[in-house]
Amino acid sequence: MGKILTIDIHTHILPEHIPNWKEKFGYGGFVQLKHHKACCANMILDDGKFFREIEDNCWSAEKRMNECDHHHVDVQVLSTVPVMFSYWAKPADCLELSVFLNDHIADIVKRFPKRFIGLGTIPMQAPELAIQEIQRCKAIGLAGIQIGSHVNDWNLNDPKLFPIFQTCEKLGMAVFVHPWEMIGQDKMQRYWLPWLVGMPAETTLAICSMIFGGVFERLPNLRVAFAHGGGSFPSTIGRIEHGFNCRPDLVAIDNPVNPREYLGKFWLDSLVHDETMLDMVIGLVGANRVALGSDYPFPLGELEPGKLIKEMPYERDVKELLLNGSALEWLNLKREQFI
Repeated sequence: MGKILTIDIHTHILPEHIPNWKEKFGYGGFVQLKHHKACCANMILDDGKFFREIEDNCWSAEKRMNECDHHHVDVQVLSTVPVMFSYWAKPADCLELSVFLNDHIADIVKRFPKRFIGLGTIPMQAPELAIQEIQRCKAIGLAGIQIGSHVNDWNLNDPKLFPIFQTCEKLGMAVFVHPWEMIGQDKMQRYWLPWLVGMPAETTLAICSMIFGGVFERLPNLRVAFAHGGGSFPSTIGRIEHGFNCRPDLVAIDNPVNPREYLGKFWLDSLVHDETMLDMVIGLVGANRVALGSDYPFPLGELEPGKLIKEMPYERDVKELLLNGSALEWLNLKREQFI
């Protein structure tokens, strides 16, 4: 089997140096980087709490390209680390932070257009400012935006957020939904449970909110992808559909369409770490709606991006979809741009 163009839609990046936002804005909660040794930095919440250690592959485009070459990944889709969303911050401050992060990604895409595609971050808590930044993201060459699975007290069905999705549909901007600020994390202090249990639940919350809230029904051309293989949604669609059928008075209050009808109308990444689950996800939504996603460069991701897909006994045309075709359709880009 010859070489197949490989696009990884789920990778995270940060600038090497981040301003002291607490000092600038006058209040805390923002992330700082402490470069404590060569090629490494600690992500610190500015109340002094350690978040995680990162290496230079989290900020260096050159290091990323070297590692991509080693793993036979041709193109990465870049998005910020979700802890940077800062939806809790004052809207104008979140916008300034978003502009800083988005300009950094846009610069990398401009310098290496055959190796990187960019997604922006936006101040979702302030829809008017968010729309303004979506428009700017498109103007500076980004292909879409990454958003969180909820926005403070708003789920993704909240009417206040609908104009954001309308704008993305109108401008042809892809949307990548990533879990953050996980459900019940105050009850999951041990065993890394917010990442193991909370994240899959958050993604299910996001998918169900958009389905039952009628977002997909009202915006049929909106192109949305969800991280981590859709979280726990694929394994619970039967329960979700049964709830819709047996208690429509509780479930179908904003959208009368069976949730199963939306399978194949949004994308999932392939980050499931399990052959049986990958088969299930593909069977559920179709190979044309599953795209390689690794969560590079973090340890909970696929440590050899694309390895699971490439080792599966799928025909070449299926692997073509999983490794690039689905991603290109989601991003509304042409294969020729990267060859």
